[in-house]
Parts: sequence; C-alpha cells; structure tokens
Amino acid sequence: MSKLADLKSRVSYQGLLLGGFALLASGLLGLADYNTRDVIQLRMEEDLRASLTQVIPHTFYDNNLLADTTYIDSTGEQLGQDKTLVYLARLEGKISAVSFRLVAPDGYSGAISLIMGIDKEGNVLGVRVLAHAETPGLGDKIEQNKSNWILSFNKRSLDNMTKKQWAVKKDGGEFDQFSGATITPRAIVNAVYRGLEFFKRHQVELLAS
Repeated sequence: MSKLADLKSRVSYQGLLLGGFALLASGLLGLADYNTRDVIQLRMEEDLRASLTQVIPHTFYDNNLLADTTYIDSTGEQLGQDKTLVYLARLEGKISAVSFRLVAPDGYSGAISLIMGIDKEGNVLGVRVLAHAETPGLGDKIEQNKSNWILSFNKRSLDNMTKKQWAVKKDGGEFDQFSGATITPRAIVNAVYRGLEFFKRHQVELLAS
C-alpha cells in the first residue's frame, strides 16, 4: 500500500472514530437530559411554590396556586413581558389575592426579577426578589435573608400612599435607601408601583376569573 493510500486510510479511520465518540457523547447527553428533565422541573416548581407562599399567606387560599392561573396582556406596562402569568389565590372559590412576576430593568447591575402578591383590595401582601446581580454588601440588601427592607412594601397600596410617597426618601418618598446604594431600592420601588398599577387596571378582570 502506498504512503498516500495508508494516510487516507488512517484519516478515514480517525474520522470514523471521532464521529463515533461524538455520537456516543451526544447520546449520553440526551439520555442525561431526559433522565433529569423531570427532576429539574420538580425543583423549579418547588422553588416557585416557596416564593408564592412568601408573598401570599396560606390563610388567603385553599386552592393550588400553581394550577390556577391566567394570562393578562401587559404590553407597554413595563413588567418585563407582553403577557403576564397571574397566579390566582382562591378561598372557598372566590379570588382573595393574586401574584405575578415582574422585572425592575434599571437595577445598578442590571435587571432584578421580582414576584409580588396583592390582595383583592389592592394591598401588597409581599414582595420577594427572585434573581439579581446587585453588589454584595450593598445592593443585595434587597434579599430578605440580608435585611428586612423588602418587607417595607407589606400593606402598602395606591390608596394609602400618594404617588409622591412611592419613592425612596432621597427622592422625597417613604422608602429607605441603602447607604451607598440608592439605585437598587429606587428600581424596586418603581417596579412595585408599576405592579400595583397593573393590578388596578385589570382588577375587575382578575377578580372575575
């Protein structure tokens, strides 16, 4: 066999071998994805359920919050999506509260993902941060395990506070800012206010769900 033919044979063999390994790796990855998909989905549902129970007290519902939902058009409402998935809390069949996710796009280090709960009268039941990239030791005080600042939204509404009060104290409002970190709390205050406006605009529709 000539050297050229021998070289072609080796290249062909190596190509087949490499292709075989790639096919095997692809198959193993696919199998791993298939086997872990249900587990990942279960963990995501558990995390979401935990977040929902923090923003809607269990005394407000006797239904399955994850299964009782509706989509509301939120185009132009600056919540972070054009359609917002709303979780409906029912007590004896009647809507008592709602919860939905929203985004504060203007955090110091980028977007801040939130979830909030609102009772049927429009009062905040709770707000929690789902994800953020704020500066440790400064902006991360928005997390409840770092400070109680996020609890300052509880029982607030558009009715018991003026629009001017819905701001950090540095801007003449009612909410504390963090020392050296005003942008982060300002972004969340504004996002929660938009969330309350969204609820008020769709209150009749939601309570009739």
